[in-house]
Amino acid sequence: MTAPVRTVNAEGIELIKTFEGLKDGGPDTPGLEPYLDPIGIPTIGWGSIWGIDGKRVTMEHRAISLEEAEGLLRRELFHTRLSVQRMIRVPLTDNQFAALASFTYNLGGGNLQASTLRTKLNREDYFGAADEFPKWRRAGGVILPGLVRRRAAERALFLA
Repeated sequence: MTAPVRTVNAEGIELIKTFEGLKDGGPDTPGLEPYLDPIGIPTIGWGSIWGIDGKRVTMEHRAISLEEAEGLLRRELFHTRLSVQRMIRVPLTDNQFAALASFTYNLGGGNLQASTLRTKLNREDYFGAADEFPKWRRAGGVILPGLVRRRAAERALFLA
């Protein structure tokens, strides 16, 4: 029997929303339009690279409503939660799961899969895994202050 998909607690949702931000690429028009993230990737809503049509976001995608942005977040979080559950084989607190969901939402399941964070965690080295969060602070080869803050927040939540 397959385990039910875990939920991300309120602290984890707030962390994701805070660091992804709800940006609008066209503030002079109705709806939330695509925008470029800090390394130039077309994004919509709370950091989604996938549109409501299931296709990769382009700058030509139509604007979405706040409700559609919430739906995108829920959809992407579902896949994120599945990835975390599939890759992590040790017991997790709700805060640890939420921190890993934020990390994976931002970086993708492939990065969690390849990470030393995952390896250490699956060896039950919880503190060693926590110390891996700050290492994931680069985007496009550049250290981004927002990622430094996000990883610190994820680490703190993981250890809470």
